[in-house]
Amino acid sequence: MPPAASLAAPLADAPELARVGAGALRTGYASGAISPVEVAEAVLDRAEAIDPAFNAFTRIDRAGALEAAAASRKRWRDGSPLSEVDGIPATLKDIVWVEGWSVRYGSTTTSSKPYEADAPAVRLLREAGCVFIGQTTTPEFGWKAITDSALCGVTRNPHDPSKTPGGSSGGAAVAAAAGAGVFHLGTDGGGSIRVPAAFSGIVGLKPTFGRVPAFPASAFGTVAHLGPMARSVSDTAAMLRAMSGRSPQDWAQGPGALAPLDAAPAELAGLTFGYWSEPPVGTVDPEVRASVERAIEALRAAGARVEPVALPGEDLLDIFHHHWFSGAAARLAQVPADARGAIDPGFLDIARQGAAFGAADLVAAQVKRAEFGAAMDRLLAGLDGLLSPGAAIPAFGAGLEVPADGPYRRWTEWAGFSFPINLSQQPALVLPCGLTAGGLPVGLQIVGARGEDAKVLAIGEAAERILSGLPA
Repeated sequence: MPPAASLAAPLADAPELARVGAGALRTGYASGAISPVEVAEAVLDRAEAIDPAFNAFTRIDRAGALEAAAASRKRWRDGSPLSEVDGIPATLKDIVWVEGWSVRYGSTTTSSKPYEADAPAVRLLREAGCVFIGQTTTPEFGWKAITDSALCGVTRNPHDPSKTPGGSSGGAAVAAAAGAGVFHLGTDGGGSIRVPAAFSGIVGLKPTFGRVPAFPASAFGTVAHLGPMARSVSDTAAMLRAMSGRSPQDWAQGPGALAPLDAAPAELAGLTFGYWSEPPVGTVDPEVRASVERAIEALRAAGARVEPVALPGEDLLDIFHHHWFSGAAARLAQVPADARGAIDPGFLDIARQGAAFGAADLVAAQVKRAEFGAAMDRLLAGLDGLLSPGAAIPAFGAGLEVPADGPYRRWTEWAGFSFPINLSQQPALVLPCGLTAGGLPVGLQIVGARGEDAKVLAIGEAAERILSGLPA
């Protein structure tokens, strides 16, 4: 496996304060050795420096960030921080509401009028004292697992600007990989956190559905999740703790308390995992397979038991398409007819297909989804987790929905390790596990039982130590 240090290539020219993680920043803030204002200035400078090459941001809010950082500095000096992440710089995807910012959903058809209230997840991060440095790019309405739009152009991979960073949270992944912030809010309806994490060499978590409150409800329904992205599992966990909670605005969360997020450090020895090696559609790139299997051997060497498993269920791509394409049709219906000519042709195509589905077909897909979800719950009841590639293929040409030389017609056909877990709603963590011969990152995915986000993160931290060559 290539040395982990090479995964940090996008950080090579970043200033030191732009490389520091949340834990070290918290220690520095508490001691007075580091100021939230100094850190905000460093990451703002970094965001402005990398954006011309990679196009990660729709907005960089220097004035707002420095004002928030100054308030955080005062709280730390007074010994009264709002939380463990007070003063940590964060970015927000252009798909979640932010008070005082316009949120365009990556579309020229939306209003540029600033929003008057935060989405619940944004509010929780703000109440924790996070410093919002800017807003990151997304494809139109977050519809595909790459990042480009008529509104903002093409977002590029910091490991190779000719390649895509993935999507739809591609701008967030670039910002994380390049040191433009510590926490990055992403959304994941079919892989939109995990694909860019795999393609860009960072960490991303799609939490259990409902762990992070969502409002307004997504047009794509209950396959859509909000979650954290960062450069390390520990930072990802810290961000999840800050943005996790209940909101009366999110009816889909359901009643009852959320499972606690505190978990003891995981020891891999004695844990049992299933190796999910074949996606329900598409094939696995040989270099991706080799890298993931080297990682699995390293986990076995640490004492984990790993056995092959097959994913339960049939026709998963068709089930997902019924949910995703009908959601696209619902979203398109919100756009005035005379503005639809400016919309991404790929989005228009799936929306047309979604509009053609009959009511009986949609209900049948929902029933099949429920059967698959129950089968996944049963599978994970007997395992500590599933291991798989984070994405079946490495990053490919920027601005393309599918590789130019591949057999794929739609992004869903190469995202077969992602969308099934949106259907079943389990937590799924992607972390780096190596590089291709061409220097492109490869990700390992860890899937856990619903509600076991803390366990997945603890396993991820243990795996991260092993795979990065640090003492376990």
